[in-house]
Amino acid sequence: MTKKKEYNNESIKSLKGPDRVRKRPAVIFGSDDINGAQHAAFEIIANSVDEAREGHGNKIIVTKYDDGSVSVEDFGRGIPVEFNNAENRYNWDLVFCELYAGGKYDQGAGEDYSFALGLNGLGTCATQYSSEYMDARIRRDGFEYELHFEKGENKMEEPGFTKKKTRQPSGTFIRFRLDSEVFTDTDIPAEYFTDCLRRQAIVNAGVEFIFVYGDEEEHFLYPEGISEYVKELAENPISLLQSFSRESRGRDAEDRPEYTLRMNFAFVFVRDGGIQEHYHNSSFLEYGGSPLKAMRKAFASSVDKYIREQGKYTKSENKVDIDDIE
Repeated sequence: MTKKKEYNNESIKSLKGPDRVRKRPAVIFGSDDINGAQHAAFEIIANSVDEAREGHGNKIIVTKYDDGSVSVEDFGRGIPVEFNNAENRYNWDLVFCELYAGGKYDQGAGEDYSFALGLNGLGTCATQYSSEYMDARIRRDGFEYELHFEKGENKMEEPGFTKKKTRQPSGTFIRFRLDSEVFTDTDIPAEYFTDCLRRQAIVNAGVEFIFVYGDEEEHFLYPEGISEYVKELAENPISLLQSFSRESRGRDAEDRPEYTLRMNFAFVFVRDGGIQEHYHNSSFLEYGGSPLKAMRKAFASSVDKYIREQGKYTKSENKVDIDDIE
């Protein structure tokens, strides 16, 4: 009979390096099944979306290969990979191999990103740690850099990348294959990517998303954003389409710093049925969440205000609510 190991001071251990994610992927991605794998892939897509939303590039190409690997290519500024004097480390090491390192921690303070998707400072590193391999090809400042990782480790000689001059436009190409040692299922269905990219196109007006799978290639582009999407959905509308865009500054509490708030709304009335969709920070909210509650309250309040100003209520009527409007 095997003797049980004694529980003592040496029993306490800390995970280091890639094991921080590889042994506990659910902590970062929510699960270690296909949902977690999809989340890991989305983190790489999200970085490209962030670049496009800041006005750097207007096309993102996602490819699923026969071996199960996935690539994401954008035409943004390219990830900085050279030596970072402030951190005394190479930027590739910070971005790909260090959790909580990135350029999105000072949003709204005149920094590089006003808005950001994903797990800021976690996503690229966590996905790299979770991959059987990851290759990156980055074009920036007239140079092309190549990096190669296997199971969380950089496999290239010092300084950790190759570098050559290029005349190609700037951008980032990342190809990775998620590791079956980390996730129970890594075969992300093509339908996930088509739905994800279509929804990103809806809320990122003018950015083209392309999904390549085998001989198939699908393009998603909404030059007018959600207004165009609402037109697409509404069959036999009984009102004109209304759309509003607002940008302002706000804060979550008096003692919290201000941030930029950007809002887009579009709606039209139809005779039968109805669809309501909500997105927060470009991510689709399947169940609506707080934005759904806020919209219902604000919509009903606005209609009630209009009816009162126009003197349309009768004596027996009090106040319309969202159920009345629906």
